[in-house]
Amino acid sequence: MAGVSDDQTTSVCRNCDREIPSSNFDLHVAHCSRNLERCKVCGDMVPKKSAEEHFLSTHAPVSCSLCSETMDRDILDVHKGENCPQRIVTCEYCEFPLPAIDLLEHQEVCGNRTELCQMCHKYVRLRERYGHESRCSSVVNNVAESSRNARPPERARDAPRRQPPPPRDFSSRRLMFTIAITGIAVLLGSLFFQRKPETSQVN
Repeated sequence: MAGVSDDQTTSVCRNCDREIPSSNFDLHVAHCSRNLERCKVCGDMVPKKSAEEHFLSTHAPVSCSLCSETMDRDILDVHKGENCPQRIVTCEYCEFPLPAIDLLEHQEVCGNRTELCQMCHKYVRLRERYGHESRCSSVVNNVAESSRNARPPERARDAPRRQPPPPRDFSSRRLMFTIAITGIAVLLGSLFFQRKPETSQVN
């Protein structure tokens, strides 16, 4: 006798550890011991005919579909999201998706590529880009501030204005004309030197 509830005595079933009213105890024990068993992993009572299915669907080790490693079912999601070497990750430099196992080697090469800095117009390695941009922007800001502070003295009111130098008379049309003349001269020279031997052979 394990306890009293509502003026009715109860007893604990040794198979399922539940308190059963004494009036139903014998019937419960017969049914419970014949049909139910305790799972050795989680301790739940499961039907004997479904015990193997319960173990396979709840507790049996499973294989990762990406790397085929076998593990407990309850850590599979964490493995796939954080630890699996074949999970897909992206390169921090080019955002190319690739397996995690290849990421380190890829980024070693990818991070050494260079890009032109728009502020200082120097080529910078991608792995140094973020540090360079912060340093470069502060340098550019300092230079701009210095140039604003170092203004030339104001021109005297009556001083004559300085005339800008005349623009250079050099255009793309003039350049093309020069190239064309040079090409014609080379062509005529080559024809002249080819004909000279021919005339000497005729003589």
